[in-house]
Amino acid sequence: MRTVLILDGQGGGVGSQLVKLLKPRLSGDCRLLCVGTNVAATAAMLKAGAAQGATGENAVVYNAARADVILGPIGVVLANGILGEVSPAMAAAVSGSGAVKILIPSSSCGVYVAGVEECRLEEYLRRAAELAVRELGL
Repeated sequence: MRTVLILDGQGGGVGSQLVKLLKPRLSGDCRLLCVGTNVAATAAMLKAGAAQGATGENAVVYNAARADVILGPIGVVLANGILGEVSPAMAAAVSGSGAVKILIPSSSCGVYVAGVEECRLEEYLRRAAELAVRELGL
């Protein structure tokens, strides 16, 4: 069983859209799990259709170590990212995970990635879902 982990914070908007894009495309040997930095983010991703969800620092640390693919906004790999919702331990767990990481660019984190064309969020999310499906060989 392969685990696809979607991480998000704030209201879970990015994560819930990723869940909606990925859930119908995943095969039976993939488990779609969500972890929010807060309860609102987790609830939004579960409502969008994630199989299971958890909240908080320990949930991020525990599940990042067990994931095969991790998706989320770029702030999930930055200490104090997502307006301070990502603790240094969370960022270290995600960045240190052996999972393939597919990150959504966001200028709201104050980080710009050179060479990434500016797109609408919906396009970044569509591309992220495509990368995840390709990585999983589906």
